[in-house]
Amino acid sequence: MDPIDTTKVQAVIERFVDKDVYIHLETTNGAYASHFNESFFSAGAYIRNGKIRYTRGKITGDEPYRVGLKMELGWIYAEGITHWELDGENRLLMAGYDKDGKLAVALQISETPFD
Repeated sequence: MDPIDTTKVQAVIERFVDKDVYIHLETTNGAYASHFNESFFSAGAYIRNGKIRYTRGKITGDEPYRVGLKMELGWIYAEGITHWELDGENRLLMAGYDKDGKLAVALQISETPFD
């Protein structure tokens, strides 16, 4: 994955506007830390192959970045994005890594379901 280039990422986000797409959204703050400190509160969220259609998508902020996808009845929002790639299957893969290189957030968009 490459560090975020907001111009390039914005252009790819816009390719998926008004299309049925599949979303993978994952957050974690404890999977890597809780076993080192038993008092650490671990929280996370996960959805894979949620089928949506968004009418507007935007990457904003200063590193780390925020990505929002506006749907008819609400928003999908990911904060902490630091890296991205457009893979060989035309899927937009975005991730946020902490200072130690550990995954904190992932947001992925695809026209086909994720394996």
